[in-house]
Amino acid sequence: MARDRIQKPSSWWASPLSLLILSSIILPAQSLYFYIDGTTPKCFYEDLPKDTLVVGHYTAEEYVTDTKKYETHDSLNIFIAVEELFNHNHRVVSQRGSAKGKFTFTAADAGEHRICFTPSSTKSSGWLSSGNPVGGVKLSLDMAIGATSDIESTDKGKIQDIAGKVKDLNGRLMDIKREQIFQREREAEFRDQSESTNARVVRWTLVQLGVLAVTCAWQLSHLRAFFIKQKLT
Repeated sequence: MARDRIQKPSSWWASPLSLLILSSIILPAQSLYFYIDGTTPKCFYEDLPKDTLVVGHYTAEEYVTDTKKYETHDSLNIFIAVEELFNHNHRVVSQRGSAKGKFTFTAADAGEHRICFTPSSTKSSGWLSSGNPVGGVKLSLDMAIGATSDIESTDKGKIQDIAGKVKDLNGRLMDIKREQIFQREREAEFRDQSESTNARVVRWTLVQLGVLAVTCAWQLSHLRAFFIKQKLT
């Protein structure tokens, strides 16, 4: 595997990927590009802090011998691999895409990462064979390290849709809550009415029992006086 190892710079400005970020800020139309000889992988090494977000956009072009120019080709594919060298070459990105695409990853831990690009072709002819003066594939790369503006702008529509759905759900939850409060109020009102009715029934029953007791006592007294009168007679 062919590797272009980037020595650790003595300052932030010496890092190629850092220069790429600076150039993308100052001159948004320009990007870093390099040449790949045939299907030989091209690798870069970068030290990344923990929880660093990396967003990369790439465009691959093949060298056409007839026109002696680099042109895009539908059959050209790029395989992207990102490995954590400090963690036994643990691979965090394994992505195969078209000649133009995007990749993202977040550094789980601080350490050196290897970022490799490997071109391939679906054509049976060997147009990716090595031997070209400057390489068979020209890969333009635009990377942003530690910036989330690209992702936020890309996913802004999705976030707004999710926010709208969450708002609708909150509205439905509020409707359900109001309905529950209304039902509890109705239940409390019905309970109060039931208790009031039961109290009135109990009071009326007691009144009836009192009247019945007084009536029974009066009848017994009347009968007693009647029997006494009959006996004396």
